[in-house]
Amino acid sequence: MDPVKVGLLGLGTVGGGTAIVLKRNAEEIARRAGRGIVIDYAANLDLSRAEELGLGNVRLTQDAFDVVNDPDIQIVVELIGGYTVARDLVLQAINNGKHVVTANKALIALHGNEIFAAAQAKGVMVAFEAAVAGGIPVIKAIREGLSANRIEWLAGIINGTGNFILTEMRDKGRAFADVLAEAQALGYAEADPTFDVEGIDAGHKLTILSSIAFGIPLQFKQTYTEGITKISAEDVTYATELGYRIKHLGIARRTAAGIEQRVHPTLIPERRLIANVDGVMNAVLVKGDAVGATLYYGAGAGAEPTASAVIADLVDVTRALTADPENRVPHLAFQPSQLADTAILPIDEVETAFYLRMCALDRPGVLADVTRILGDRQISIEAFIQKEPTSGVDKVDIIMLTQRVREGNMNAALAAIEALDTICSSVTRIRVETLG
Repeated sequence: MDPVKVGLLGLGTVGGGTAIVLKRNAEEIARRAGRGIVIDYAANLDLSRAEELGLGNVRLTQDAFDVVNDPDIQIVVELIGGYTVARDLVLQAINNGKHVVTANKALIALHGNEIFAAAQAKGVMVAFEAAVAGGIPVIKAIREGLSANRIEWLAGIINGTGNFILTEMRDKGRAFADVLAEAQALGYAEADPTFDVEGIDAGHKLTILSSIAFGIPLQFKQTYTEGITKISAEDVTYATELGYRIKHLGIARRTAAGIEQRVHPTLIPERRLIANVDGVMNAVLVKGDAVGATLYYGAGAGAEPTASAVIADLVDVTRALTADPENRVPHLAFQPSQLADTAILPIDEVETAFYLRMCALDRPGVLADVTRILGDRQISIEAFIQKEPTSGVDKVDIIMLTQRVREGNMNAALAAIEALDTICSSVTRIRVETLG
């Protein structure tokens, strides 16, 4: 059979990696796909990039719509990022009857419902394995490998930048700002790191995983996101003393009241495998009713790891080019007509345990006031540390682990605690998950 002709939009890190791996492993890929897969047309603002990558006779343009509208292109690979022009390009490709592969998590999280509906109407595929956790095939695992299961919950370290920062803070006792500067120097974090450190990037990815796991429409606006900028070296140290590690997790959980969909710093028992995923690596833990807990670990970013996922999607689309559109794997794992309208729970209704750190004046009765406020709201204390004040200092750190409590109750308790004249700063709180 003739090779499948691919149009590649973007020759940056992932686009370049995709071109390199497609060329290097062309024979192996063709053996798996049943026919060759070749880049026939590529778009990039800097056309000299094509020469750096050794693209040879590939047609080039600075206008991505030239590729999308070319009648010879069968699959469009969107790797330019963002969710404005990218959305227009993907919808135009679909309208032209072309299959689409993308690594764009923001695009899928924000506009996936619209894109998948358009693809369903046109009978084409939109594949997006590379949008979550780089080279880890976690979407395929949930959508296909675990399709016999009722997914109960999933939890993931799905942003390498945040994981690198927390790992360095724990291992070397460094401050957040210091490690962030190094992450930027190493290229792990952007000049504006907001998406990474405030949980937005992880929120996009969790939205996708939650939809696939539970068969619900994509709902990024309902995803609670909280970053790691307020985590101090002291919090990391105290967590270690209590037998925990702090990780920036995306968590999606099915409950009787609805679905939890949240990203935030989390204390995890140090014995858990996912607690020992360090540096820029990613991992996703998925609990199914039949299979139990399964862990997916690997490189969450980078040129060739992400290219691995992009090309796996290209192989899948190539295999399916002659398949009946009604019998393909659904975009969000469940048939479009079977997506549920299960509510996403507001964060105030979520129940977790909590780590609390508060600075208090070293006076009699302070601890009694705090425990009374917690007790009035049915909040029980699981563990407790009180540091001795240093010489000449009249302030002391109080650290507590609570049992599980509704978030709204904890918020009310913290407001009352912070109103005490013996509490000298805002209370630091981090949610705790055993993931057992």
